[in-house]
Amino acid sequence: MSETAAPTRLSPGDPAPDLTLGDDTGATVSLADLRGRKVIVYFYPAAMTPGCTKQACDFTDSLESLRASGYEVLGVSPDKPAKLASFRERDGLGITLLSDPDKSAMAAWGTFGEKKMYGKIVQGVIRSTFVVDEQGTIELAQYNVKATGHVAKLRRDLGLDA
Repeated sequence: MSETAAPTRLSPGDPAPDLTLGDDTGATVSLADLRGRKVIVYFYPAAMTPGCTKQACDFTDSLESLRASGYEVLGVSPDKPAKLASFRERDGLGITLLSDPDKSAMAAWGTFGEKKMYGKIVQGVIRSTFVVDEQGTIELAQYNVKATGHVAKLRRDLGLDA
């Protein structure tokens, strides 16, 4: 993929691309190992920034009820595992944080490319959220989501809040 090409976007019904990355503890986590469970995979630009912290804390606050509804949560950023470990420690995060420093998973999921930031077009991580069903198929694909209020909206979209 060239640096200026628009990323290929995923849609409901598409097979979820392979996702095997290291987490903040150095362990390897693979989406394939979670078959049989629903998985929320979200991509965010950078650990310990205000919006990304808000989003990670919101997912952590909802984690117990999400798991009770059959969902696991994976957060993916280009940060190195040591920074993710600091992020987890600093903010008491309970979600699984994955490191994608070469952005290969982001390229496969269409979450790295041109985006508008402060009125300028830049290359970067496109804040996005996906729900992968038990068979490994994309059930929901949301690109350019807002950090604040996103988890509450996602819960409504999934029918988890009456």
